[in-house]
Amino acid sequence: MSEQVRDVDQLDVQASRQGDGDAYGRIIQRHQGEIARRMWRFTRNSADHAELVQDVFVNAYLSLPGYRNLAPFSHWLHKIAVRTGYAYWRRRVKESALAQKEYELRLLSQAPAGHDAAQAAELVHHALERLPPRDRLVLTLMCLEGHTLDEIAQLTGWSLVMVKVQAWRARAKLKKILDQEVVK
Repeated sequence: MSEQVRDVDQLDVQASRQGDGDAYGRIIQRHQGEIARRMWRFTRNSADHAELVQDVFVNAYLSLPGYRNLAPFSHWLHKIAVRTGYAYWRRRVKESALAQKEYELRLLSQAPAGHDAAQAAELVHHALERLPPRDRLVLTLMCLEGHTLDEIAQLTGWSLVMVKVQAWRARAKLKKILDQEVVK
C-alpha cells in the first residue's frame, strides 16, 4: 500500500470520526474490492456475501473510535473482516447443521465417480463447511488465501502456538472428513 493511500486513509478516518459520511464513503470505495475478495472465502452465496461485506464496513465504522493508528488502516480493516467472517461461520453452524448435512448428502449422491476440478473444489468447500469455525478459519487463511502463520496470528489475535496447533488439528479433521466422503 502506498504512503499516499495511508495518508488519505488517515485523513478520512479523522473526518469520519467527526461525523463526515462522505469521508467514510471514500474509505469504503477504496477498500471495498479487497474486502469483497476476502469475504468471498467465507461464503459463496451472493446475497450472504453482499451482506457480509456490508457488515464489515458497519463494524469498522462502529469501531472507528477504537482505531489507534498503530498499523495501516487497511490492516485494521482486514482484522475486522476476518473476525466478521468468523462470527458469520459460528452463526451459520448453529443455524444450519441439519440443512447442510442434507445438502451434502444430496450433492454426493448426484456426483459422478470421477470429479472434475469444479466438483472437487465444491467437495472441498463443503468439507470445510463441516469443520468447526476456528478450524475452517485457519485453513481458509492458510491454504486458500496463502497467509503465513505469523499473519494468521495477527489477523485473528491468537498466539503463534495456538495458530500452529489449530492448523494441525484442522488439517487432520479435514483429512478425516474427505476420507469419509471418498469412501461413500
